[in-house]
Amino acid sequence: MGYFAIGNLLLKVKRSRLPRPVYAAPITVIIAMFGIFVALYGNIKLHPAYLVVFLQYFVPSVVLVYMLMNRNTILEFILTMVKSTFDKMRKVSLLTHLKIKKVLNRLHSQEFVFFSKADDISILNKVMIYVQENEITANLKIVTVLKEGQEVSEKFLSDLEVLDRMYPDIKINFITRVGKFSPELIDELSLEWNIPKNFMFISVPSNRFPYKISELGGVRLIM
Repeated sequence: MGYFAIGNLLLKVKRSRLPRPVYAAPITVIIAMFGIFVALYGNIKLHPAYLVVFLQYFVPSVVLVYMLMNRNTILEFILTMVKSTFDKMRKVSLLTHLKIKKVLNRLHSQEFVFFSKADDISILNKVMIYVQENEITANLKIVTVLKEGQEVSEKFLSDLEVLDRMYPDIKINFITRVGKFSPELIDELSLEWNIPKNFMFISVPSNRFPYKISELGGVRLIM
């Protein structure tokens, strides 16, 4: 609950224009957060043993989440250890090496999708930085949905070429679709490309965006 309050304050500072169905004044959030910390302190003071029980569940959960978010780095580390540790056991080392490489190749081959509104290069660069630092992939589809008769500007295509040179480790595949960006289009592309919707991203929508984020089926926001 404390993290929820902190996240709410960060959204107010960093993404004040992000549409939201419920709004809480900053002072209300601060009072709620203070109340949470007072309640935590009181519980720890009255029942110190509860803190031990909490940590027994909290610490393994944090470790598990950290391992999942950094599995690429962990696998690379294991690969290095295997190569050095089993140098004399060539057969075991080779089989383990091939197995880990296979897992890494499968992770890197997973495609991600970013729905672009023909954004300027600063937005696209944020997307590339986020994908490079937080996702295990070497393939990114950038999709722009156009109206009938609309064309992509030369400046946007030029920006994509710049990004392609800036991030050689990520293969950019630019795709245009004629129609309307909607939950139905997301469902269609997810099935067509076999890409889960939680591997798809959009930038922060404006107040004129006709859908709630929850209606997009798990599509994530890149702040």
